[in-house]
Parts: sequence; C-alpha cells; structure tokens
Amino acid sequence: MKQIIEAVGAALDVAGVLVIAGGTVVASVVFGLRWVRARREADVYRLYRQGVGRAILLGLELLVAADIIRTVAVSPTFQSVGVLAVIVAVRTFLSFSLQVELEGRLPWQPPPAADGVRPTRGRPAPSEG
Repeated sequence: MKQIIEAVGAALDVAGVLVIAGGTVVASVVFGLRWVRARREADVYRLYRQGVGRAILLGLELLVAADIIRTVAVSPTFQSVGVLAVIVAVRTFLSFSLQVELEGRLPWQPPPAADGVRPTRGRPAPSEG
C-alpha cells in the first residue's frame, strides 16, 4: 500500500510540473499569436500573465495534493507534518497572491458588475429613469 501511495504522490508531482510547464508554453504561444494579430502590447501582455498565473495556480494545487498524500499517508510524524504545514503555508500564500493579481481584487470583495460599477452593500443600486 505504501508503494501505491508513493506512486500516486509522485504522479501528482509530475502532473503539477507538467501543468505549470505546459500551461506556460500554451500561454506563450497564444501570446505570440495575439501579439502578431493585435499589436496592442498592454492587453496582450495582461492576458499572457493571466494565462501563466492560472497554470501556476493549478500546478501548485496538484503539488500541494501530492505533498499531503505523501506526508499524511506515508510518514505521519510530527516533523513531516510540520514541514508539510510550512510547505502548504508558502504555497497557499503564493496561490492567494496569484489569485489577487489575476482577478484584481481580494477574494471576499464582490466582482465588478458588467458595466464596471460595483454594487453597494445595504443600498439598492440607483435605477435609471
């Protein structure tokens, strides 16, 4: 059973790295194609950063899952759980930072409305009349 769990952890590690690398390559190719077509560097670059950021976020989630599986199922010592806690904390901070950068807002803030105006809490939005 221990060998199966180690294999699953290793497979998730490989998957996480492949997602990050593959996502970065795909985002780079899409960036190149968009830049050739549009030549608007600001818009194209922002979309490129978002694509790379999404790949990193997904890859980090897989790497954290691999660490959790290996640590909890294979060697649940206080030292290994402590190391896991530090790794998860660092990766969670990175994920949080990337998410804020991608969306341009904190997770608990409401998303902007389609017209660019944020709804106000407690008061209805002014109606047009």
